Amino acid sequence: MDLSGKNILMVIAPENFRDEELLEPKEVFENSGASVTLASKGTDSAKGSYGAVVTVDKDILEVNVKNYDAVVFVGGSGSSVYFEDQTAKNIAREAYESGKIVGAICIAPSILANAGLLEGKRVTSFSSEKANLESHGAEYTGATVEQDGSIITGNGPEAATEFGQKISEALK
Repeated sequence: MDLSGKNILMVIAPENFRDEELLEPKEVFENSGASVTLASKGTDSAKGSYGAVVTVDKDILEVNVKNYDAVVFVGGSGSSVYFEDQTAKNIAREAYESGKIVGAICIAPSILANAGLLEGKRVTSFSSEKANLESHGAEYTGATVEQDGSIITGNGPEAATEFGQKISEALK
């Protein structure tokens, strides 16, 4: 699959993002030729739950959604920092309203729910987020990976590679 010329923004927590949920989809994207930008909040490097340390390319305050074909919110316990973050919710809304692919994995689909994007959408997430997603009008399926239109969700670390592949297919 050739994603040359495609730009993907991955939003990660400053700390305690889930390593696999960043690294596995990122590898899928880069192996397909896509360019990946990592964004986070107030830091130059971010640390995963299992010790991965990555260089952050942009602060979320500097993100211009128009520059990306897809926006992906990485899960892990740290991603709850974005649940009520206005900037993160605006990035999600702007990407969705512009017809871009919007992905979220693990607990990160709650960012999309809180941004008002999941009304009537079939979605999955880590089971802890089921009630929140449903309270925002989503149809929770519990599937490994779920796609409804331009929104793609994954349920956790074991879904990371498949999640990356599904986003890649949607970008073709």
